[in-house]
Amino acid sequence: MTTLINSTYVPTDDDAKLSKESSKVLAAHISNTAHRLKFIEEDGSERDATIPATAYRLLVDILIQMSQGNGVSIVPIHAELTTQEAADLLKVSRPFLIKLLEAGEMPFHKIGRHRRICFKDVIAYKERIDTERSAVLDELVAQAQELGMGYD
Repeated sequence: MTTLINSTYVPTDDDAKLSKESSKVLAAHISNTAHRLKFIEEDGSERDATIPATAYRLLVDILIQMSQGNGVSIVPIHAELTTQEAADLLKVSRPFLIKLLEAGEMPFHKIGRHRRICFKDVIAYKERIDTERSAVLDELVAQAQELGMGYD
């Protein structure tokens, strides 16, 4: 079995169609308990597998993304990213990311000359920035409303 960790899988049109059908069936059975799945082998024999509820929800999320034609990656939370990988994730340039790192916006460490950033720290930074941006936008909307600029 090929591992997809730290690589992106882009679905084909057939994969997207099958993912759409599968996600609908599986989504109807989401719960907070483990899920027991039955697999029927080509020879007709059956095998059972029990997966945690969180993994089941993740599988449904993956299928939904694939059904929309979106590429999917699985990255362990403890994974270390290169500066280019982190920049791509944040949708910023690598030089901009390096400025953020050097300014102390995110923790990082060096392996030789190369910087490495924990995936969880990149996500934490992204969530913090998104929250700050949302607050600023809310403030701008409130100011526009106070000034009667037509934003309701």
